Amino acid sequence: MSQFPGANAAPDDAEYAVVGAPLDVSTTFQPGTRFGPDRIRRFARTFDDYDRRTNSFFTDHSVHDAGDLHAWDDAGEYLDFLEADLREWHDDDVTPLLVGGEHTVSVAGVRAADPDVFLTVDAHLDLRTEYDGNELSHATATRHALDVADEAVIVGARTGSPEEYERAAETDVTVVPPEEVGEWTPEFEGDVYLSVDIDGADPAFAPGTGTTEPFGLTSREMRDVVRSVAPHCLAFDTVEVNDRDDGQAAALAGKLLREFVFTHAAEPSA
Repeated sequence: MSQFPGANAAPDDAEYAVVGAPLDVSTTFQPGTRFGPDRIRRFARTFDDYDRRTNSFFTDHSVHDAGDLHAWDDAGEYLDFLEADLREWHDDDVTPLLVGGEHTVSVAGVRAADPDVFLTVDAHLDLRTEYDGNELSHATATRHALDVADEAVIVGARTGSPEEYERAAETDVTVVPPEEVGEWTPEFEGDVYLSVDIDGADPAFAPGTGTTEPFGLTSREMRDVVRSVAPHCLAFDTVEVNDRDDGQAAALAGKLLREFVFTHAAEPSA
């Protein structure tokens, strides 16, 4: 398995830890998220080490690649296993960078981080109580996150069931539709968990995902969201990349992970 390019820190010296979570048991339409972690590493190889905006090098930000935590078919057991691993990084004051895998892995990330706010970039509301009888479907990720976080902010959502929109109308959920993202600025209190479902992007930018949904965000809009939220964050993840394109989704996910690190390192805990 390859390492995320520039992730050259030893575990004991790390400030950030890339953790691969190749869970792929409930993806709908186009499976393949099990290939996401390695694919994101692969398509990040071409990125320059230097970032002009922050005048810093990725290799100077003490990023460690912890590899993948092997997934199996029992999502509940796997989430417990993943949560325990991520909690150890938090206990060592290391910021986890979780790389999925289907969006269900974010549930473990949120449980380990225990944030005040769950902010997700996503085409879907993911507020279902179950999907096809599965209470741990990737379509339930935000619903489960609200068992931990006080509020959820869903940026880029453009589809959902009537029941999900009813849940989204409650006071602990804010939905920012794609047409409003350009004018949106973060307004929340407390620590944030940032989850980037790559299908938040319009499929013209990231076709390699399970459930593509047109009329989505541009890659620059997603970058701007990550930059604006990163200083408030306890943890980050990017999920739902599969192997069904020529690397567009993986490249975008890897670049957004780097944008998170550059911004978070420059302005931690703002």
